[in-house]
Amino acid sequence: MINLREIIRDAENHKVAVGHFNISDLATLKAILSAASELNLPIVIGLSEGERDFVGVRTAAALVKSYREQYNVPIYLNADHTYSLDKIKEAVEAGFDAVIFDGAKLPLDENIALTKEAVDYVRSVRPEVIIEGELGYIGTSSEVLSAVPMGAAMGENMTKPEEATRFVKETGVDMLAPAVGNIHGMFKNIPEPRLDIERIKTVRTAAGVPLVLHGGSGTSDEDFVAAIEAGISIVHINTEIRVAWRKGIEAALRENPDEVAPYKLLGAALQNVHNVVAARLRLFSRL
Repeated sequence: MINLREIIRDAENHKVAVGHFNISDLATLKAILSAASELNLPIVIGLSEGERDFVGVRTAAALVKSYREQYNVPIYLNADHTYSLDKIKEAVEAGFDAVIFDGAKLPLDENIALTKEAVDYVRSVRPEVIIEGELGYIGTSSEVLSAVPMGAAMGENMTKPEEATRFVKETGVDMLAPAVGNIHGMFKNIPEPRLDIERIKTVRTAAGVPLVLHGGSGTSDEDFVAAIEAGISIVHINTEIRVAWRKGIEAALRENPDEVAPYKLLGAALQNVHNVVAARLRLFSRL
């Protein structure tokens, strides 16, 4: 199977982006993989620390390996939002294809130092693993929000090009997740923030490595297309999937109030997630 570095390089060359979708149960994984298989597109499956604690690190690795062989589609596994070297080691040892050290809420010097420590470890044991760093805090929760998370980098506090240059040079990360108007989660009663497309362009040039857009849920199609053209190579979607899953479960319970078999109730959630993922993949790949 083609490796993830080549997938990302190809995405950059063709001005498209790879879809990254988080899971915390088997139904969601099946739905995401069915959409990727249907469209014959590469995909990254992500699990945050909380999601990994629930699913199991080695269980997630085994599931993705199994489905990779079954679907014969380039499917990769990423340890999303990891806050300690111990958790980085756990994912790398389990066989993950990529890891993210998230020091975005830390002072810049501390973020650089801890990210470099994670990079040095990954390079020493499995250099093929992609390691990503984060620069600019955009919140942490993939949920429906009523306000911008406290401390989130907006306006002039977004990722600065000169800091991106320093961060990548001193850490050696393969990819960078900047704050460019993106926020984790989706908003309930206020408009979604717009992405700063010009900042994406300048940060991509300054960083010299591919950029990852976290907090993609709720972003307009127009902003997605412009951001990918400006230098985004991977887009993270999580909250949209969770909302689709919940709506499917609620509908199934309303329509089948006496049903107790989980696999029968999960069908609607699976279809909803499939539809969301397929639509995003088509957009990111310009299909």
